[in-house]
Amino acid sequence: MIRRAVAFLILVAGLSTPAAALERVTVATTRDIANGALFLAAARGYFKAEGLDLAMRAYPSARDAAEALGLGDADLALAGFSVTAFTLAGSGKIKAIAAQVREQRGYEGNEIVASTKAYAHGLHGLPDLANKSIALSELGGTFHYQLALIARRKGFDLNGVTLKPLHSFDAVAQAVAGGDVDAAILPPFYARDLLETGRARPVGWYSELDGEQLGALFASAKTLAGRRPMVEKFLRAYRRGAADYAAALLRHDSYGKRVFDAKTRAAAAAIGLYLYPGHAASDTAPLVAGAAYFMDAQARLDLTDLARQIAWFKAQGLIDKSVDAHAMVEINDIAGR
Repeated sequence: MIRRAVAFLILVAGLSTPAAALERVTVATTRDIANGALFLAAARGYFKAEGLDLAMRAYPSARDAAEALGLGDADLALAGFSVTAFTLAGSGKIKAIAAQVREQRGYEGNEIVASTKAYAHGLHGLPDLANKSIALSELGGTFHYQLALIARRKGFDLNGVTLKPLHSFDAVAQAVAGGDVDAAILPPFYARDLLETGRARPVGWYSELDGEQLGALFASAKTLAGRRPMVEKFLRAYRRGAADYAAALLRHDSYGKRVFDAKTRAAAAAIGLYLYPGHAASDTAPLVAGAAYFMDAQARLDLTDLARQIAWFKAQGLIDKSVDAHAMVEINDIAGR
């Protein structure tokens, strides 16, 4: 059963555009830095400029956001890849139309962290995950896939690892902090908080091993068939947000270090409105900037990596063998391919 949305974020149109002239669009998503391009586009009025009245519904997990789209509770969804997303796309109920963030060398991305107890007992590196208990938000999702690749690259048997799906990142973080599990893979948004408060120890970043397309912007088949002009407007606004995100948060200086300047702080503060509602921008901007994933500035999907992920999910028997990367992506003018 689908979980109730944990929050509703409604953006009200500005005075320059009559509310009656705006077209309502609902997006299912998660409250996560991975959706920073969406939040930035919303904060800067890019959807309003396209004549759209945007409502964002935040769900506990990427699976729940994809499921909401499949059930018709939203027009679009921005979510990480999961068994649910692949299954819905494979059946033709939803299509991927643009990219979310991705893992990329040189950017932190998802982080593997150890409980303080496990670290004290020698869990210091990725090979040390062998035969340990590891929390993740769900089986059959991004973090399950990443753990499998870590096991293959570091030479240990994933079957020897005790996987503990806890259904939300908050629950995963609490399990690590309380020593209920040895380790976890977490988004930087959550891992950084644990590390800075001394409730966990760093083990490594997935981006040190491999790149990966983490998710996509999805549209339902119904939305694409009946409201295609709206989707095109939405994509224009979303891509403006992606371009701003990349220009502000992903720059390096001549020494290869990330740039944090006024432009970075302004974008991070805007995104922080959605990640840390009610908190001062001076407090939230550094947290957002430090946790930013890599994102293609044009929101282009990496179809080669998507096909690789689908192949793994098929091999595990998690999705039907008919699921195809190219078939699940809208590759005409909407996707900009």
